[in-house]
Amino acid sequence: MRSFLRPAAGLTCLFAMAVAGCSTGSDGTSDAAPAPSKKASASESDGTDGTDGSDATDASSTSYAPYVSATEAADTDDAGSPSTYNLAFVIASGSSCTPAWNGTEAIGSSTVKSRISKLKEDGATVRVSFGGASGKELATTCSSAAKLAAAYGAALDAAGSAQADFDIEGDTLTDSDSVALRSEAIALLQKERPDLEVSFTLPVMPSGLDSDSLALLESANKYDVQVSTVDIMTMNYGESYDGDMGDYAVTSAKATHTQLKKVFGLSDAGAWGGMALTSMIGVNDVDGETFSLSDAKDVRAFAEEKGIAWVSMWSTFRDVQCESGSSGDDDAATNCSGVSQSSGAFGEAFAG
Repeated sequence: MRSFLRPAAGLTCLFAMAVAGCSTGSDGTSDAAPAPSKKASASESDGTDGTDGSDATDASSTSYAPYVSATEAADTDDAGSPSTYNLAFVIASGSSCTPAWNGTEAIGSSTVKSRISKLKEDGATVRVSFGGASGKELATTCSSAAKLAAAYGAALDAAGSAQADFDIEGDTLTDSDSVALRSEAIALLQKERPDLEVSFTLPVMPSGLDSDSLALLESANKYDVQVSTVDIMTMNYGESYDGDMGDYAVTSAKATHTQLKKVFGLSDAGAWGGMALTSMIGVNDVDGETFSLSDAKDVRAFAEEKGIAWVSMWSTFRDVQCESGSSGDDDAATNCSGVSQSSGAFGEAFAG
């Protein structure tokens, strides 16, 4: 997913599942579904407890957790009354092991602290998202797992959060050294912070996660990272995918569900409950891909049916209609959706 850098051209309690259930956020709440142990019993894994495990639980378990700018407020931030905000993004300041918002704003920035306080006013939590499509993810700049864990921890402390999202994509996803270092660092951090919830946000295709994303999850397993959620980015498939974006999102989720069951040894319900879906609203970065309000409603309905942990979008900043087309200060790739809508309409659709 894109960053909020200006100018912009453009973003397991689930799986590693050594845990018996999700931990809570910093305020004692959680937006992730309960997760079974990685060493699940036969009844949990294959439905021999008398249930078919085809659909997970209660529709009300699906929350809405959009991506927001950590540094700049949008009028549409509170559309749909999110239960959690994904703060985008913490990356390295230059080539150092120093975390910074968008690589430029100090972690301890009073402006960001004020913004986070405002987001939390109505009871929402915040999840710190590390990585994204731009800049350098900290695992590529820190020289040891201990230093990397400290950098991640500093950002979480600054935000007052016990929820960490790792948006890993592009060249960073194919860098096996940084993948291993990140897994080791997260495991260290979870030993220090047993309540830390970890999600991985990964690119997806209608055929599911690619080999690099699966290797990242296997690395998390190797280091015993306890993963709350795997969030798939249902967007930017390629020019040959010019069909219905809502259908592609559902197809991607179904394919990923099969993969997650295999990687983590989960039941049907457990794999759905440890999944999240993030869509790029409106005009996507690939010609021919436009995610409509109808698509958002369809994705929400599917998520509720399956008991998916949360749905998200890139981003609240773009949840408005463009006023001046696709160039200049009002750019569909950056700060509006590129489709006809009322302000905040996508947030309301995803919230259900």
